[in-house]
Amino acid sequence: MPRLSEVIAALDALWPPERAEGWDAVGTVCGDPDAEIDRVLFAVDPVHEIADEALELGARLIVTHHPLYLRGTTTVAADTFKGRVVHTLIKHGIALHVAHTNADTADPGVSDALAGALDLRVTGPLVPDPTDPAGRRGLGRICEPAHPETLADFAARAAARLPATAQGIRLAGDPEALVRTVAVSGGSGDSLFDAVRAAGVDAFLTADLRHHPASEAVQHSPLGLVDAAHWATEWPWCEQAAAQLDALSDRHGWDLRVHVSKQVTDPWTTHHSSGAPN
Repeated sequence: MPRLSEVIAALDALWPPERAEGWDAVGTVCGDPDAEIDRVLFAVDPVHEIADEALELGARLIVTHHPLYLRGTTTVAADTFKGRVVHTLIKHGIALHVAHTNADTADPGVSDALAGALDLRVTGPLVPDPTDPAGRRGLGRICEPAHPETLADFAARAAARLPATAQGIRLAGDPEALVRTVAVSGGSGDSLFDAVRAAGVDAFLTADLRHHPASEAVQHSPLGLVDAAHWATEWPWCEQAAAQLDALSDRHGWDLRVHVSKQVTDPWTTHHSSGAPN
């Protein structure tokens, strides 16, 4: 049975912390390096529901994509919701490790998992990492569907393949436009419009598209926009990451039991609409 420090070393080899953005907060949040680890839980968000799930499973390590304390803190008091997570984890000997922007740009990374969930063939990164001589790492991915399809059909496939959320899938652009190339980016992607336009793709699937950037994008070109829930675009990474750790466990003879949380921790819970606009 491996120690936490051994498992973390393996995870850091997959997603080196030095490749995270300077503003990010990745790495181990809590946990005893000498503690033995036999069960691991992957999830998107380090919320209390995930801590409770780890406790019920008997997991000794949680790996999440989102940081618990992205902007720092001056307290871990248990009367704050984040502090309560920390208290629960430490009380029950559960470690927490975060791979965020270092997992976004990895090879394979978050957007590879998103592309895989949609059966898209990745042709390269949307924003290449200049430090990668192989040209495979970077933010977002440029992809091709197995065959050309309408934007409406592509959006419907995204709705069917990604985890269901209250938001569902929003579409901007001509539903009958033909999609031959797609850019995808897990998580918030409207800062990438310049790169998307430069790539010359037919559609862009991401999350958290704001009104003004989206409006300007569709006015600028016939680019189709497919907007999914943030959580839904990043959840496929959990399955990909769990498979990577499974492979490492087999290689090292660790016999880890690796789980992926299927709890929907997207903050939006219901959706109301009077119908699609004319």
